[in-house]
Amino acid sequence: MQLKMCRSWWGAPTALDEMVEQTVTAGFTGIEMPIPASATERHHLREVLARNDLVLLAEVTTGLTRKPTYDWWVPEPHFSVDDHLRDLQTAVDHASDVEPLFLTTMCGYDAWSYQQNLDFFGRGIDLSRSSGITISFETHRCRSLFNPWITRDIVKALPDIKLTCDFSHWCVVAERLVDTEIEIIKLCAQHAHHVHCRVGYAQHAQVPDPAAPEYRPALEAHERWWDLIWTSQRARGMETVTMTSEFGPDGYMQLLPYTQQPVANLWGVTCWQAMRQKDRFARFIG
Repeated sequence: MQLKMCRSWWGAPTALDEMVEQTVTAGFTGIEMPIPASATERHHLREVLARNDLVLLAEVTTGLTRKPTYDWWVPEPHFSVDDHLRDLQTAVDHASDVEPLFLTTMCGYDAWSYQQNLDFFGRGIDLSRSSGITISFETHRCRSLFNPWITRDIVKALPDIKLTCDFSHWCVVAERLVDTEIEIIKLCAQHAHHVHCRVGYAQHAQVPDPAAPEYRPALEAHERWWDLIWTSQRARGMETVTMTSEFGPDGYMQLLPYTQQPVANLWGVTCWQAMRQKDRFARFIG
């Protein structure tokens, strides 16, 4: 079993060549980012990644209008299940241009009913099956899988679902480290396809710096959960597993009042976490 450690385009240099150079220099083996809108950009991205021996995890965000507001990432409340599925279908249609390992999607809406969620995820799984493209569904705030309990119910109802596990979101939603829901964590581990290794805590989905001693309990809690995932992935015979060291700006990184200066170095934090988890994985399989 090998680990592909990826970095997110979120908070990265906007110029592709600069981002790729930074990614390779820091020892990452992949990039998680959206599929470009134009065919020209998609083909260029595929060529650049292939030239640098980087894998692509294609990030799909459904239900948006790209409104230029501070909360652009929140799905439009009037968008239907069909609207979200159309966004997912568009990504599937464009995937062959960039040849991602799989699609990982921040999808659905936290205000949907249980039946709407079953409809969306059931049809999403069918789309993955019919297209032959793996789709992994992320646990994320303001989205359908925003808390442990709804996720448990959906996973039990749809046992073929694959998850992108970002447990940092659940910590702030539940306002606690979710060791309290360890049976749900174990259930999700059995369906985990991908991991975002950001560390959250009771008051935020991102600690300022996971290396700081005051956040050690939160870091070690997340690592216990990721170990459960690796154990399950090994038992399922997965030869390649993926993890994205996703720490972000946009309010995720805390800022000092008045000056708006970040309290930690975002790229430094991202690299520190990636290297720590690579070392842990090497010991895990050793």
